[in-house]
Amino acid sequence: MTREYLKKATLTAQSGSSEVHDTVVRILNDIEAGGDAKAMEYAAKFDRYSGNVLLTADEIEAAIALVPEKLKADIQFAHDNVKRFAELQKSTVADVEMEIEPGFIAGQKAIPVDAAGCYVPGGRYSHIASAIMTVTTAKVAGCKHITACSPPRPDVGVAPAIVYAAHICGADKIMAMGGVQGVAAMTFGLFGLPKANILVGPGNQFVAEAKRILFGRVGIDMIAGPTDSLILADGHADPHIVATDLVSQAEHGYNSPVWLVTDDRVLAEKVMGMVPDLIADLPELNRDNAFAAWRDYAEVILCANREDMAACSDEYAPEHLTVQADDLEWWLDRLTCYGSLFLGEETTVSYGDKASGTNHVLPTSGAAGYTGGLSVHKYMKIVTWQRSTQAASKRVAEATARISRLEGMEGHARAADVRLAKYFPGENFDLSAEG
Repeated sequence: MTREYLKKATLTAQSGSSEVHDTVVRILNDIEAGGDAKAMEYAAKFDRYSGNVLLTADEIEAAIALVPEKLKADIQFAHDNVKRFAELQKSTVADVEMEIEPGFIAGQKAIPVDAAGCYVPGGRYSHIASAIMTVTTAKVAGCKHITACSPPRPDVGVAPAIVYAAHICGADKIMAMGGVQGVAAMTFGLFGLPKANILVGPGNQFVAEAKRILFGRVGIDMIAGPTDSLILADGHADPHIVATDLVSQAEHGYNSPVWLVTDDRVLAEKVMGMVPDLIADLPELNRDNAFAAWRDYAEVILCANREDMAACSDEYAPEHLTVQADDLEWWLDRLTCYGSLFLGEETTVSYGDKASGTNHVLPTSGAAGYTGGLSVHKYMKIVTWQRSTQAASKRVAEATARISRLEGMEGHARAADVRLAKYFPGENFDLSAEG
């Protein structure tokens, strides 16, 4: 179907990305070779911080004392919601077994990884919610050791609210170190930490590239690009709320795409008219980010009908997907590609980002086409096992021997042969590959 772009992006999330790969490789290699001392060198250079790397109990208590009680209550509220939702998710994974053949049992176990490294951004904004999202889910999953790592402010340290959130959510250690050096410290097990089995959490392009490079020797939640959001709105949507929601996500960064997909031209034009004033009313840093994101990356797409709107959304596979349109159940059943879905005006991406319970660490840059976001499942290994009686192994052994020989894998075949010979002496088996 023909779609009309009332506003077309001049850039994409990949446009103008810095060539950071070589820089990150060099830093990782330096730190792996130089250990704690080299990590501290990079921390001094980039974080401009010379305090303790691992916060002591006294330092944690001192930071907590700086957090206002109202904010503590809000953080606790968000933590409770995320925890309860994570517990619900965990309940969907069970240890199971089945009888493949009489006497031949196969099963599944869900085993949490031992050590999780949770990166909590602290640059442009102090991502309190990222501490809640990452540490809580790791704790519910059952990880034995959780490190929360966040960039310290020069001569100040990690933001007190981040320290409080990480602490109440269950972090075993809180590390004042940012960027590639923080990721490296958790991966390589520096400063007495256990080597992380998985790295999770958002970060800048250097953090994302470090996770990309290290993937394989350590697990990661996903390779994240700039955050993105799409709103599906029909003629019954409130244009002021639609415009406000678009701006709220554009403030993430200069390269954070926001998209409006609608079948109503009047709504689209109203929203486009409102956005500039809403951006202008933001504080300076937020305003600059949102202005650039709207100017360079935002799109407004006019579709023929709701089916075309849904198809367009699935093609974009947004990180955040909001529906402000009639018949929400239809949209819930129809839409297939998104990181997290927000149905109706009564909810918003900001709720999911901060306090409603679903996780805000989500796939970006179209990755929602093949993966979901962070959950307890990311910290868990789904492994299989089997056991058998001698009698039950007979049919499996015969099939294994013949399939292996057909493939040319004689060693595999003989592993089945010896069992047949031991368990069923005197019996003759046709174990050749030929018919």
